[in-house]
Amino acid sequence: MSADIPTKFTGHAAMGPQDEKSFALEEHAYTPRKFDDDDIIIKIECCGICGTDVHVITCGWEKHDRFPAIVGHEIVGRVVKAGPKSGHKVGDRVGYGAECGSCRECGNCKNNLENYCLKGNRGTYQGKTNDSVQPYTQGGYADYYQASGHFAIPIPDELDSAVAAPMLCAGVTVYSPLKRWGAGPGKKVGIVGIGGLGHLGVQFAAALGADTYAISHSNSKKEDAIKLGAKGFVATADKEAALAEHGNSFDIIIVTSYQEDMPLSEFYLPLLKIGGNMVIVGLPNSGLPKVPSRPLFGKSLSGSLIGSPAELRDMFKLAVEKGVKTWIETRPMKEANKALNDFAAGKPRYRYVLVNEN
Repeated sequence: MSADIPTKFTGHAAMGPQDEKSFALEEHAYTPRKFDDDDIIIKIECCGICGTDVHVITCGWEKHDRFPAIVGHEIVGRVVKAGPKSGHKVGDRVGYGAECGSCRECGNCKNNLENYCLKGNRGTYQGKTNDSVQPYTQGGYADYYQASGHFAIPIPDELDSAVAAPMLCAGVTVYSPLKRWGAGPGKKVGIVGIGGLGHLGVQFAAALGADTYAISHSNSKKEDAIKLGAKGFVATADKEAALAEHGNSFDIIIVTSYQEDMPLSEFYLPLLKIGGNMVIVGLPNSGLPKVPSRPLFGKSLSGSLIGSPAELRDMFKLAVEKGVKTWIETRPMKEANKALNDFAAGKPRYRYVLVNEN
């Protein structure tokens, strides 16, 4: 590595499985894997905090032993080293979402669906590297990051780094299914959960031209939802009234919240019209509830996984054209542990972004 780039990268790591009510991240230095011709190294400017970060370090989705774990996959920074096959140059401002590698050879990869790589994509953190020095990837709560340039997305000049960062995961996670299922003029779209993902879902659905409705438990976020571009608001606390007004009328519903008691069959699916589709992008630790067959008659229930590099580029283009912006609160990177605890307590409106001060 060059003299300006440290031989070890330093971040804020979970040294073992964490208690969601009291995180204890520690400073940790690691040696990055061997630098390849298509790699870049970026000096990290900022990194968003994502719900996946919590699931991973608490072993919520799966038990694992990949510790120390530096999480964070909404990373923006400047290229400080670029391999000859990376497609980038020193000084470029780029971002990494939740994926930093794939086989690049299977049918899905060749069709710009790297996030659905048939051989398994590589996570921006916790991804296997087949390298003895760094056996799995470390994330963006850190000073530097190294990965394949193919998955580094140029950040438009019109977007501030901290505003762009959460779009790399939260943004594309809602943008991708909205595009795939045809959100646009003449379509009625519901976004369940007005949080880190949902507040971007409302904006992107509206930006695509759909009649957009925010769906939330109470009216506490109604004012925000309208500011974000929602045409209307559906409060789930009064299910009978909501179904009377909106039953059998939605073309697309995106569920962004991590509800353990998600009312799929008794409320969300009855909101869909025949031929409508519901997409689950927020997964609770316990998985989805059982759904009887009758509520699914004539309707579809599907999942979606982040987005591809091509979708990320298209998303940023739309964000610039339509003025989509993440509602953020910036926090110093050195206070990552406190910020993560505040995040888990539900304090951000609607996304925390950790910012390096140097």
